Amino acid sequence: HATSDWMEIEKQRGISVASSVMQMEYRDCVINLLDTPGHQDFSEDTYRVLTAVDAALMVIDAANGVEPQTRRLLQVCRARNTPILTFVNKMDREVQEPLTLMDEIERELGMTVVPFTWPVGMGKVFGGVLDLRRDQMRVFTPGEDRVGGDDEIIDGIGHPALGQRFGSAYEQAAGEIELVREAAPTFDESEFLAGRQTPMFFGSAINNFGVQEVLDALVELAP
Repeated sequence: HATSDWMEIEKQRGISVASSVMQMEYRDCVINLLDTPGHQDFSEDTYRVLTAVDAALMVIDAANGVEPQTRRLLQVCRARNTPILTFVNKMDREVQEPLTLMDEIERELGMTVVPFTWPVGMGKVFGGVLDLRRDQMRVFTPGEDRVGGDDEIIDGIGHPALGQRFGSAYEQAAGEIELVREAAPTFDESEFLAGRQTPMFFGSAINNFGVQEVLDALVELAP
């Protein structure tokens, strides 16, 4: 269960019932993480918390896409022009194609999506994520008790070793990135701060993978 889920019912059901706050330090910043209920039965608590935050992290299940409760919570954020970062989770499972998810988020939520990372494969052939800003790949290693920061990093998205090592999964990702770079707008900080544009990240939270890129963007971009 999540560290912030301290009530017995939360541990048993794997959901948040009450809002809780955890404070952590990262890159000389103090981050206050407000973990709110995602379940619709307890959503009133979430609405209250959303009036107090500087930015929101929208977590999308890569298999289910945009769910009804996500739409409702986003309407609250949009009404207050809250900046939103998007994390597409569970890439280590068989999920929807990233281009499909990107299109669904834009269509359903009325926001422009700008990918900051891009996945190489999914499920059993999930190889990692390409960091489009830093021009490098973070290689995926499964394990729930992993500590962030010890991942293998390969410099250069076009590095020949990537094609040799990850095969068709990398070739597909490289083709998708080319499409995205042609079609998607460049990141505009003012559009992000106005809640009209969202940076998108991919990863697997249970494996503590792809999370560091989100934290870096948070301290660099959030108000």
